[in-house]
Amino acid sequence: MKSSWVYRNLPNTVSVLGVLPIALLLLEDGARFLVPLLIYNNIMDDLDGQLAVKLDLKSEFGATLDNLCDAVAHVFFVIFVGMTFGGVTLAFSMVAVVAILMRMTSRIVPPPRASAGSPTNELMRHLALVLVSTEFLGWSPQPWLLAVFAWNSVSMLVPYALPHSVRSLTKTTVGIAMVNVTLLVAWLVPEAAPVIAVCFLLPYLYSLTAGGIACRKRTEA
Repeated sequence: MKSSWVYRNLPNTVSVLGVLPIALLLLEDGARFLVPLLIYNNIMDDLDGQLAVKLDLKSEFGATLDNLCDAVAHVFFVIFVGMTFGGVTLAFSMVAVVAILMRMTSRIVPPPRASAGSPTNELMRHLALVLVSTEFLGWSPQPWLLAVFAWNSVSMLVPYALPHSVRSLTKTTVGIAMVNVTLLVAWLVPEAAPVIAVCFLLPYLYSLTAGGIACRKRTEA
């Protein structure tokens, strides 16, 4: 079984399956699928990596395919959000698209600090949490979307790691699963979404700010 094509390509299959349902956004009422698709894509993106590691199926092709699928999905999500809200939000989303493509390119052709910056799926998690939280609270999502696009456009390209973000702190399979369960809870129990959003955003912002201060001090030393 381990030598079969299906088994050897399990992580790659999961990567592709994480992208295909995004076509639902093209439906006339596709916007209602946005949050569940963001969460679904995050789950599948984590799952393909875990399968590759746990089943010893890591490969250069798989890593490239994963990056390509991430790029397609995340760019599509960001453009969709930008076009849905239009105006300044669309402009900020285009900046985020450029940052995503630059980040993905750096992972395919790694520079000396390829591990620096935040992953593009950090932006996807933030988008999902902001959309659910603002809907529950009755707030306009646009100011928060602008902030999320701006923060992540910077953090994806900074020359230092963000070790205190929630996802960076969860390296085990159980921890990664809990992150995804938490996202599902935020969607299914909107009352919990604002608290969960704060728990994700505060460590991320602390990491971004503290890392920037430390990086500046090293540069000036």
